[in-house]
Amino acid sequence: MLLTVKSNQKTLYRQIGCQFQGKRHIPFTETDHEKRHGRDTVWELEAKEAPEHIKANWPGSAWIVEVITDTLTRKGKRSVRRHLFLTSVRTTPEALLRLIRQRWSIENEWHWARDAQLGEDAHRYANRIGAPVFAFLRTIVMNLLRRGGYRSIRQGLRELAYDIKGMLALGGVVSRAGST
Repeated sequence: MLLTVKSNQKTLYRQIGCQFQGKRHIPFTETDHEKRHGRDTVWELEAKEAPEHIKANWPGSAWIVEVITDTLTRKGKRSVRRHLFLTSVRTTPEALLRLIRQRWSIENEWHWARDAQLGEDAHRYANRIGAPVFAFLRTIVMNLLRRGGYRSIRQGLRELAYDIKGMLALGGVVSRAGST
């Protein structure tokens, strides 16, 4: 289990965050550096045994983790962010940082495409059924485009926006040649 602890989880966020402040001994640390997509990012992981009061409320938890990302864009904009985690995984700091970065990669690939290209966060639904229905439809669209060989959702939407036969062919309804 690797649980992201967000600031809307006030008590747990505060309890974990306090463990990394001041001159406390942090037994597990790891740093990584990456230059990609016009960003220069340094990842700093600190991890330690979860305190007993956290283990009592979160059975199975082993470690608490803080990751600080310091990103500089090619335009000179700097962003420093703090991320907290609770995990049951007992492994090396290197493996833990790799696991966290892989999780971000999946989240960013799916969430960014859903929001930036399909406008998911801009939608407001009048009832509770609308959100999961449209989320399901967006997932179908993304999966069909990826299955059809489109690495970029935007490119697939652009190419198929006015090609109903092409869209139907992705879903296996008709072939590209037009036969059923």
